[in-house]
This record gives sequence, C-alpha cells and structure tokens, in this order.
Amino acid sequence: MHRIVYLERASIIAEVPRPNFPHHWVEYAQTLQPQVEERLAGATIVIVNKLQIGAELIAALPALKMVAVAATGTNNIDLATCRARDIVVSNIRGYAMHTLPEHVFALLLALSRNILAYRESVAAGAWQRSGQFCCFDHPIRDLHGAVLAIIGSGSLGEAVARLAEAFGMRVLRSERKGVSSVRPGYTPFEQALREADAISLHCPLTEETKSLIGETELRAMKPSALLINTARGGLVDEAALANALEQGWIAGAGFDVLTVEPPSAGNVLLTPQLLALPNFLLTPHVAWASGPAMQTLADQLTANLEAFARGVPQNRVA
Repeated sequence: MHRIVYLERASIIAEVPRPNFPHHWVEYAQTLQPQVEERLAGATIVIVNKLQIGAELIAALPALKMVAVAATGTNNIDLATCRARDIVVSNIRGYAMHTLPEHVFALLLALSRNILAYRESVAAGAWQRSGQFCCFDHPIRDLHGAVLAIIGSGSLGEAVARLAEAFGMRVLRSERKGVSSVRPGYTPFEQALREADAISLHCPLTEETKSLIGETELRAMKPSALLINTARGGLVDEAALANALEQGWIAGAGFDVLTVEPPSAGNVLLTPQLLALPNFLLTPHVAWASGPAMQTLADQLTANLEAFARGVPQNRVA
C-alpha cells in the first residue's frame, strides 16, 4: 500500500480527488523545509509544490518511489538524483492555459493605459477640478500596433501570442540568449529586446536562464517598453529592475513572481517607494490561480498518481 504525503495542501484551493488504488493519505496545510524529512518518513509518494527535494533528503527516504509536483516548474527537485534512484517525477501541464495569459494582459492593459495612475488622480480630485468632461494627467497607449516580444515559446508563451495577435499586436518570438543560430520564425534575443514595446517572460528557471534580464538587457530596451514576468522571479535581476523603474530605463513592469517566495525582508522590489509607483504592478504569484485552473491542476495531479500506480507514469520529467 502506498503512503502518500501531501506537504503543501494549502497551495491550491480545490478538491483533490483521492486516487483509486490502495493507499494511506497524509496531508499538511503547510510544511517548513526543516520539517520535510520527518514528515516524509516511510512515504512512497510525496506531493510537493515549492519545497526543495534535494539529494541529501532523497538519500534519507529509502521508500520514496514518486515525486508528484503539484505545479509545472521542477527547479526545486534534484532530477538527476531522482533518475539515479529510479524515482518517478511527474508535473502538471496545461492547466493555466487561459488564466495565466489573461493575467499577463491584465498587467499589460493596466500599465499601458495607466489605470493605477488615473485611479490615483480621481482619488486626489484631479477630475473634479478639470473643468471639462475628462482629464489627461497620464499618457495612454494602445496595445493595437505595439510589438510584444515573448521569451519562452512553450504552451503558455504561445497562448499569450494568440491573445496578443487578437489585440492587433505584432509578436516576436525571441530566440534563446547567447545562441549562435536563430531558428526559423524566431528573432535574435538582442533584437527582440530593442524592438519590443512590451516583453513577456515564459521560460523555466535554469542555470542558463537565471538573471536572464539584468542591467544590460534593461538598458537595451526602449524607454517606453514594459516588462511582464509571470514565470519565475529569478529570471530577472531584481536590483537592476528596481534601478530601471526608479531611473526610467523602462516605462513600467508587471510582476507576479519574486526570486524568494514568500518574499524575504529587504527585497528591493518591496520598498514603499517602488510599491507606490503606478507603473510597477506586483501580484502575489496568482497568475495561475483561477478557480477552474486550480481544479484542473488537482484533477491532473490525481491522474498522475493513478498513472504511476498502473505502471505507466504520465507527465514525466524524471
């Protein structure tokens, strides 16, 4: 009988169907990293979201047969050690195909149309004092006709591209940074930075993509450009972004992710002066989290467990 331990049950708000094979189910709303080893004693299957499952921990869990990641990203799992131990690692795919692209465009629209700045103007009485039916305190830009560069051409990046085209935007699919050849249909990374009116990040966090966007890249962007990150916080040098916003290297940014989550004290993007800027929008890693998307995730999670128990693992990354 499998012993299934769900370490971060509170990370999704949905009904998680119990798998239809013999098992013992244990779940914890939240788990701190130092508690992981004790809570996984005897576990054959662990369900994890963002906690670290590293080589030392895996070595201390001789019964472990499967790591079921209740998310898409697996940078918190030591995949090489799992392969060496023949531990199956499965993730969740395709569940955020609608919700995350919609969040990208919520950020893009709010920034390009200066929604927060206008809200503040109304609250401060600017409209009431304008003497006419409208006031023009802040510039407004259309998405129609603008250039959107997408860095990361997976399913989410393509879903964002489809929405962008529906808005009348011109889409550039950026080639990977630092490569010597450009695939058909792609734009060199540096060219995409220079030409984009907005950039949206959709790549995984790896050693190659860590700090993908730093000071050099931010300075290469148009001063009128927007940067959207709903992927992983570590893709962007946060100190460089803070400088970019404060010094006007770019026009604005919309982020749903930070390098450390939950945020640690002293994060440069959480200073009162930055959070007060109308051209910086920060949401708490909820781009993926519509009700329908979370239920799709939960259903797929159970399906992954059942496929593993049948001996035909699905959505396998290791």
